[in-house]
Amino acid sequence: MRKLLQNYLLNTAEYFKCCIEAMGTLRKWGNVKATLIAVLIAAPSLANAGEAPQVVTAVCAGCHGADGKGVAPMFPHLAGQHSVYLKKQINDFVDGRRKNDMMTPIMTALKPEDVNAVADYFSSQAPAGGNAGDAKLIETGMTFYQDGNSDTGVPGCVGCHMDEGAGNKIYPRLAGQSSMYISQQLANFKSGARTNDNGSLMRSVAAKMTEQEMNAVAEYLASVGK
Repeated sequence: MRKLLQNYLLNTAEYFKCCIEAMGTLRKWGNVKATLIAVLIAAPSLANAGEAPQVVTAVCAGCHGADGKGVAPMFPHLAGQHSVYLKKQINDFVDGRRKNDMMTPIMTALKPEDVNAVADYFSSQAPAGGNAGDAKLIETGMTFYQDGNSDTGVPGCVGCHMDEGAGNKIYPRLAGQSSMYISQQLANFKSGARTNDNGSLMRSVAAKMTEQEMNAVAEYLASVGK
């Protein structure tokens, strides 16, 4: 599976080839040198990136698409995401509050004005629409999204992420997001691999969720949105 994924990414964009080679070097040389490599990958394109679309094409499009719709299910859709939320995530990568070996060095290479421009650009794009999925799982996920699980003390997701996953400037838009990505982020919150949630809210919620609940709510959110 890992080999198939790597081949897919290599065929998707030349940018991935550079990043995968850099990540291989990361494992051999350690974080400091690999960070420098990743910055150097981005730097030539960033040098003349005065407008958001240019930065997006040079830095973001390989994974997230030029229109903000992720090119593979493990990469989140950024189109239609709230600008304030996007800026926080970028800054969290830079400051180390959110950890990702690929995203951190690339985001660190952005200038402050580029961060704002990129966030505003993606926020202005038409969001990804919902996709058909397992009808039974979607129904289960919708119920959980609305009501949570009173037996385990999990509140409904709708309280923060709004009707049909629309989100707001504090809580992200989840509608139309890849079910794989949502499930993985919930698992990361549960394991503590991701820790940049406000007030540890998502960690406390995910800690009480089962894998089946995560998959169901992820399937539901992937099915909604226009």
